Amino acid sequence: MTATGPLTTTQSVREGFDPYAQRAHASPVRFLYGINPLAKLAGPLPAMVLLVFVRDAATPIAFLALSYAILLVGITFTGRLAAILVALPVGAAIVGLGFSLWTDAARVDQSVVVVQIGSWTLYGGALEIGLATGLRIAAIVALTLIAGLSTTGPDLVRATVQQLRVPYRIGYTALAAFRFVPRFGHELDVIRQAHRVRGAHGGRGPFAALARWFGYIVPLMAGAIRHAERVALAMDARAFGAHPDRTERHLVPFRSRDVVFIVLFWTVSAAVFVSLFPWVPA
Repeated sequence: MTATGPLTTTQSVREGFDPYAQRAHASPVRFLYGINPLAKLAGPLPAMVLLVFVRDAATPIAFLALSYAILLVGITFTGRLAAILVALPVGAAIVGLGFSLWTDAARVDQSVVVVQIGSWTLYGGALEIGLATGLRIAAIVALTLIAGLSTTGPDLVRATVQQLRVPYRIGYTALAAFRFVPRFGHELDVIRQAHRVRGAHGGRGPFAALARWFGYIVPLMAGAIRHAERVALAMDARAFGAHPDRTERHLVPFRSRDVVFIVLFWTVSAAVFVSLFPWVPA
């Protein structure tokens, strides 16, 4: 049996930095997993800010298409990604319809009438305003998914500590909180099984389900307090926070590819705004 050496920086980068992240190693690794989390946030950020101020439909459509292209090329295609890509335009249509119903009719009463029921009238101008608003929200959400679907919480925490110089006492407290989440899920499963074994089902219906959840809260909180105490004692025993800096075991480097990603994203975003945004009102 051969011994496996330590995880190198290159291997960690190819698998998305976080050594604990669950990914399909048989599938090819897409490029977004190797981009620094801060670069994936900095690239779309100016476009997300500027999209708040646009009122046309063409600009958010362009950024929606750009986000879809990056997601389809940059991360592994899964059923979850397919569901998100389908649900986003559907949600934009629903939100747009809702905004069009709330639009003041006096603002658009010169446009074509689409639906008229009694004294209530839905104008084409209201639909245009609502559609533009829904597309704008969908484009902003799609831009956030570029980082959200290809970055883990621990990766982001490590990047803020290593590149933004956030004090590691704060950063690794957040990292410990990320690790608490799956533990809470496991303890909740154990508590549920214990209640079933003891016959404490509490019946059926919404009130019984609510009563069961109240029964889960006390042991779950007690387990959380015990676990937090153990983590605090372990950190104190290892002199965590006693020194201004610490040696990082898992690196999240900021390299030339990250700079290229940011510059390209900013360039494409500027080109979209310059070419599509209606700078001169009609």
